[in-house]
Amino acid sequence: MNKLCLLSLVIGLASQSAWAENATTGVGAASTLQAKNAFIANLMKQMTLDEKIGQLRLISIGPEMPKPEILKEITAGRIGGTFNSVVLPDNRAMQDAAGHSRNKIPMFFAFDVVHGQRTIFPISLGLASTWDMNAITRTGRVSAIEAAADGVDMTFAPMVDITRDARWGRSSEGFGEDTYLVSRISATMTRAFQGTSMQAPNSIMAVVKHFALYGAVEGGRDYNTVDMSPVRMQQDYLPPYRASIDAGAGGVMIALNSINGVPSTSNAWLLQDVLRRDWGFKGVTVSDHGAIKELIDHGVAKDFREAAKLAIKAGVDLSMNDKAYGEELPGLVKSGEVSEKEVDNAVREVLGAKWEMGLFANPYLRIGAAVDDPVDRNAENRLHRAEARDVARKSIVLLKNQNDTLPLKKQGTIAVIGPLAKSSMDMLGSWSGAGLPRQTVNAYDGIAAAVGDKAKLIYALGSNVTDNQHAITYLNKMDDQIAIDPRPEQDMIDEAVKAARQADVVVAVVGESRNMSHEAASRVDLVIPGRQRELIRALKATGKPLVLVLMNGRPLALGEENELADAMVESWFLGTEGGNALADVLFGDYNPSGKLPMTFPRSVGQVPAYYNHLNTGRPYRPNDSNYTSNYFEEPTSPLFPFGYGLSYSQFSVSDITLSINKMTRKDKLTASVMVKNTGKVAGETVVQLYLRDVAASISRPVKELKNFQKIMLNPGEEKSVSFTLTEEDLKFFNPSLKYAAEAGEFKLMIGLDSEDVKETTFNLL
Repeated sequence: MNKLCLLSLVIGLASQSAWAENATTGVGAASTLQAKNAFIANLMKQMTLDEKIGQLRLISIGPEMPKPEILKEITAGRIGGTFNSVVLPDNRAMQDAAGHSRNKIPMFFAFDVVHGQRTIFPISLGLASTWDMNAITRTGRVSAIEAAADGVDMTFAPMVDITRDARWGRSSEGFGEDTYLVSRISATMTRAFQGTSMQAPNSIMAVVKHFALYGAVEGGRDYNTVDMSPVRMQQDYLPPYRASIDAGAGGVMIALNSINGVPSTSNAWLLQDVLRRDWGFKGVTVSDHGAIKELIDHGVAKDFREAAKLAIKAGVDLSMNDKAYGEELPGLVKSGEVSEKEVDNAVREVLGAKWEMGLFANPYLRIGAAVDDPVDRNAENRLHRAEARDVARKSIVLLKNQNDTLPLKKQGTIAVIGPLAKSSMDMLGSWSGAGLPRQTVNAYDGIAAAVGDKAKLIYALGSNVTDNQHAITYLNKMDDQIAIDPRPEQDMIDEAVKAARQADVVVAVVGESRNMSHEAASRVDLVIPGRQRELIRALKATGKPLVLVLMNGRPLALGEENELADAMVESWFLGTEGGNALADVLFGDYNPSGKLPMTFPRSVGQVPAYYNHLNTGRPYRPNDSNYTSNYFEEPTSPLFPFGYGLSYSQFSVSDITLSINKMTRKDKLTASVMVKNTGKVAGETVVQLYLRDVAASISRPVKELKNFQKIMLNPGEEKSVSFTLTEEDLKFFNPSLKYAAEAGEFKLMIGLDSEDVKETTFNLL
């Protein structure tokens, strides 16, 4: 028996009686605020300073600290929680160790459950493309149920950073560019993770991230600086975090970037004035990985000691995988540079989070008993395939469908070509939890299952994802996943052309590998990488109908591809059931309804690209472009606008009817349109409402999303869609940071994307 197993056994024998002692203190009583505060106050009186500091340490399971050392540290009361363990026996051993500690304070276990735990759903950008809060709720609930069954108490999600620069690799992890849409999803996902009660065994605590403004890093380069006006912060970038907190998020993860020169991790204005004073947040704050030590590199701390001091004083409760608190806080308190009260404030929030997660009442709430552990933790019956397939197909966006190339017929010969066509690993996308490639349906297998013996499939790789050796070396250092076929690229293209010539239609699955759209994976360009573009040109030259299926985690510049393809489908990274969901759409078993949550630029030179920009004094006018705000080499408009997405149906939208055109502060205004399915098949579409404040005390965006409805219509069916507006919908932050609505004219627009709208006006009195 090795030392780890022996230590686990010894601790395990003592654990049941140890936790029983805590249970007699009335911990299992109703979780009222009064009971919680009294319990925590009593517990903290019994804790030494070193034990308090131990609660502030969040340790990664991995090479940073071997498991035997982790168990030893937990038993000594020097670790408050861990992350990256989803193995029930391992978590049980650590909880046993906590039960053997002097104060028997339970551990919590965290994990990045971003878009699934074992069943992997589409990446967050794909989820946002559904514009469907019911689908997003299902995603969050299934994720929580599966994570809790793996002994996970807390997730570092949702990630709600607004991003308008597609070069940023973590675009894949967020929900897009729009404040209103991301805020809606932020609240929805938070409630889904946490369920009706965080103390339920199938709920987990949401830790919203990355607070704040992380998606606005300069140049789209990860970890870079952010410099932003207070008005823009409040109006565009902060609301999604606030939405999660208002929905009850138990935690907040602090961003790695600086804001106007002050790193978030040492930013008392951000963590105390905004988060706790203005927003009333009562939960726990968590540093990002190693962020306290990084204050030295930011240039605001001269050494480790000063970094710890700045972080604890700013309001950072949990130090993630950083030795700063453990090594430096005892001396800082002893010298008087940090008060024990400041330490107590952080400890109180950590203990409060453990109370809210139900761990004081039952430390094994989500771990369960060993006798109930699954025989195979990767068993097929632990997955939720039906839910994954349904959500995945809702996230697919049809970008082009010339001459009704799609849906395809399940007949003849179909060439499935491309470096991503058979990649199950890439189908999972970034931050794929405990998902496994072998349980994931790739594009080729999904198509093969759909056609069965009704059609013949021909496969060719066509090219590698990239031929940039610098990129390959860099990406594979982090995640050794880019497999390179050593054959000459031209040989692979020739093979693909030969396959295409034998087929009736070509489906080319192209784009990025999943680790190209990830943390620390920012790009200088947005074109499809490598020789894939040459492959696409060669396939087009065969004269066969060409369907491009895109797999990527950010908007790409697809000008040439849009010209060459007969049909183009944005599938993102679809997750466990991705291949089946894709086949459902390609063959018309599901009518696509996804809409873009980010603008697709024509080229990288247009970024940051977003629809709700300010107008400027010389706004771009397509027919009079000289001396206006534009680029002269190509149209200034996007290739595909925010909210865009086609269907196998066609929809018409009537002119807008307003209930009133002069609105007082107490009035409710109703805007209505008739939407009709003028196509031949049933389909869903998203009806979108935008507003523009024509003249205000500060320049306002050309339009802003204020509401939307997703509706299903049968062929020929017509439906009235109505939106209700109040004064609250017209408010904004003025130059004095007062949130108010100003009297005057407003343009109201309703349509099927941010550009295809009907327009009318009303006045606020």
